[in-house]
Amino acid sequence: MSNSKRYTITAALPYTNGPVHIGHLAGVYVPADIYARYLRNTGNDVLYICGSDEHGVPITIKAKKEGVTPQDIVDKYHAIIKQSFSDFGISFDNYSRTSAKVHHDTASEFFKKLYNEGKFIEESTEQLYDEEVNQFLADRFVIGTCPKCGNEESYGDQCESCGTSHNATDLINPKSAITGNVPTTKVTKHWYLPLDKYEKWLREWIVEGHKNDWKTNVLGQVKSWLDDGLKPRAVTRDLDWGIPVPVEGGEGKVLYVWFDAPIGYISSTKEWAAREGKDWEPYWKDKDTKLVHFIGKDNIVFHCIIFPAMLKAEGSYILPENVPANEFLNLEGDKISTSKNWAVWLHEYLEDFPGKQDVLRYALTANAPETKDNDFTWKDFQARNNNELVAIFGNFINRVVVLTNKYYEGVVPEPNEFSDVDNETLEKLQKYPSIIANSIERYRFREASQELINLARLGNKYLADEEPWKLIKTAPERVKTVMYVALQIAAGLSVVAEPFLPFSAQKLKGILKVSESVAWSAIAETEELIAPNHKIGKAELLFAKIEDAEVQVQLDKLEATKLVNEAENKVVEPQKETIEFDDFTKLDMRVGTILEAVKVPKTKKLLQLKVDVGIDTRTIVSGIAESFKPEDIIGQKVTVLVNLAPRKLRGVESQGMILMTDTPDGKLAFIEPENDTVANGEQVS
Repeated sequence: MSNSKRYTITAALPYTNGPVHIGHLAGVYVPADIYARYLRNTGNDVLYICGSDEHGVPITIKAKKEGVTPQDIVDKYHAIIKQSFSDFGISFDNYSRTSAKVHHDTASEFFKKLYNEGKFIEESTEQLYDEEVNQFLADRFVIGTCPKCGNEESYGDQCESCGTSHNATDLINPKSAITGNVPTTKVTKHWYLPLDKYEKWLREWIVEGHKNDWKTNVLGQVKSWLDDGLKPRAVTRDLDWGIPVPVEGGEGKVLYVWFDAPIGYISSTKEWAAREGKDWEPYWKDKDTKLVHFIGKDNIVFHCIIFPAMLKAEGSYILPENVPANEFLNLEGDKISTSKNWAVWLHEYLEDFPGKQDVLRYALTANAPETKDNDFTWKDFQARNNNELVAIFGNFINRVVVLTNKYYEGVVPEPNEFSDVDNETLEKLQKYPSIIANSIERYRFREASQELINLARLGNKYLADEEPWKLIKTAPERVKTVMYVALQIAAGLSVVAEPFLPFSAQKLKGILKVSESVAWSAIAETEELIAPNHKIGKAELLFAKIEDAEVQVQLDKLEATKLVNEAENKVVEPQKETIEFDDFTKLDMRVGTILEAVKVPKTKKLLQLKVDVGIDTRTIVSGIAESFKPEDIIGQKVTVLVNLAPRKLRGVESQGMILMTDTPDGKLAFIEPENDTVANGEQVS
């Protein structure tokens, strides 16, 4: 295990233009929390910090749309995010926000030091400008065609289609996102961090220095950026929402959000230190401190190139020991999208599944996107709970506690002579803390979670093999030893489960009535985690089975979202050319009823229908087979164009056309009279 003096753990600052969803949790906050909890349990000095990222153009755009101030937006989502994290058990030592005074002061001081030491380049350049609103168009206020992939809706700073970063002036056919106007250009002055000066150092530090201990996805992305060549990057922008540029000539400008946001880790530390009466500097400036950034892959460039370059330029800060970035989590086969509401929102999950924080923590960890994009499905969530947490972990604990209360009134029995199986089982128990720790320290949290379940499996197998419920009649003294061993495993689980399942671990400790001070190392070093004659509590279910109906509610919610998105994105066909009234009067449309329906052989779309249209009963061939089963539409009221010239389709003469329209999910729907009493043959006019 690591011998670092202290740990500073940062989790990417969530952006306050919406709530937190499962993609954020799986990529950043759950793995970071597991790591922090494990380090605390192993006796380390740990600072786990985060905060809300509250500046930037998307905030101002959302505020304009909703007719409120940017401060209103960030106040709303900061409160939701902070409360959700707390309710979910994310154990931040401090959760701050970048609109706080301590952050404005810290970021301003950081900027001024680099400015005074000549670490910036000052340049006047032409930037896009919207004449109608008299405003420079910072990145997200510009939309145009990506010069690399041709995506026609690329933002001014990055194309979300191909991932390429660029300047707004690089866009082809740019337009203002505010007015839709074609922007002009206007000269403005900004300060730039010359990243190219740090290129050689970054290559030596990361690509060479960390090639054996950083994740390949991180190294690969960093190397790609370095191979393309780094360029100076602006640290200021023309905007009125953010931290004012604190030097002469900075009027009407703010610090670029990518520059101020990572400094939020430092200001959050200062806020924590002031509250706790501690010195903040050792957590950021002492070489014995291990700094670890937990982020998603979209933040790799900021945490592995730009922020380290900023820290290097400042000169007094330590650099990250690791940046274990995760890939993305998809949802039911589609990319999670905040704007399309295609997400599982944390605050809604907590309402829909009260008391089941650990189930989501476990499901996200067991399916974590550590090396590639993974997919969250509600069926997998249900299976992880029912087949692993309930059937393995919960089942073992329940059997141990129930049998101890049944045989010994809840008192841990005095063991007799240990068999080889007993000794082997206890030896395996002692090894599990090291096995799980090794996975955690290599940032393999998915692997670690499965080792936790394997320890519960060990307990289940031991009980199944020894069968104390049978031995109690023939060898009661042997049962004392069996239950003693099983209780040691249960006590061990209460300790090593805490980083992964904090609420359940706390509940298990309460059931076993074991000390909160039982250390991680005690499992390997102590022969007895729970002593004879110690009285435990009554059995309580750690986990409850999740039924199909509960999962179906969530699937229905997503399906409703999909239909809304399809309706919003549906392209409405333009109006056809204008006709005269006399043209319309030529159409003879009648109410009819389908009497018979069969599929037309060797076709996918065609149904052959017998339709009573009042004036006669006729055959109509209609391309509706992919939307309706023949047996389901017998008796269906329809509207029929009866004076359409007959036409042969697949050898069948069709004598009319049934009027249809599309539904949001791409299916067809009948145009039918609202009143079922309307008789066949009645004209539609």
